[in-house]
Amino acid sequence: MSPAILGQFLKNPKHIGAIASSSKGLSRTIVSEIGIESASVILEYGPGTGVFTRQIVGAKRSDAIFAAIEQNPMLAAKFRQAFPDVVLYEDSAEKAPDIVRELGADHADCIVSGLPWAAFDNGLQDRLLAATLEVLREGGKFVTFAYLQGLLMRSGKRFQQKLKSNFSKVTRSRVVWWNLPPAFVYRCEK
Repeated sequence: MSPAILGQFLKNPKHIGAIASSSKGLSRTIVSEIGIESASVILEYGPGTGVFTRQIVGAKRSDAIFAAIEQNPMLAAKFRQAFPDVVLYEDSAEKAPDIVRELGADHADCIVSGLPWAAFDNGLQDRLLAATLEVLREGGKFVTFAYLQGLLMRSGKRFQQKLKSNFSKVTRSRVVWWNLPPAFVYRCEK
C-alpha cells in the first residue's frame, strides 16, 4: 500500500478515490488491447504515482507524443521525480483539448484514465467526458477502470451508462481480483 496514495485519499476521497496504487495485473490489463503500440498521440488522466505510466512507456512507440495530466500537486511532484522524461500538465483533464493543441496535435489516439469516475458528481463526469470526446479521434480508444463495488453506487452505474451512450463500442475486461479493491477495465472506442 502506497503511503502517498492513502494519505491523499484521506485528505480528498472525491478526487483520489483509491487507498492503494493499482496492481501490476490491473496496469497490464489497462494497456492491453487498446493499440498503445501504434498510437501517435497518447494522454493519461490522473497518473498518480505512475503505475499505468510505466506500462504505457514500455508499450508506446518511441516517436509517439505522450503527456500526462495530474491535478494533485503532491502526486504531480512525485510523478515528475519518477518520470522526468514524461510531459506532465498539472491541471484538470477538462483541459485535454487545449493540452493536445499545445502539444502540436489535432487529436489523441488513445486516452488512459486513472480517474475515480464513480467518486465524481454528474456535472464533473459530463465535463470530463465532453473533453475526452472532443479530443479523441474517430475510432480512438478511451480506457479506464472501475472498482467492482463501484457498480453498486449510483454514480458508478451512471458512469457506465454514459460510456455506453457516448462511445460506439464499450467492453469490460475480466475482474482483476489481485487488485485492492478488485477492479475491471472499460475499453471504449469512439
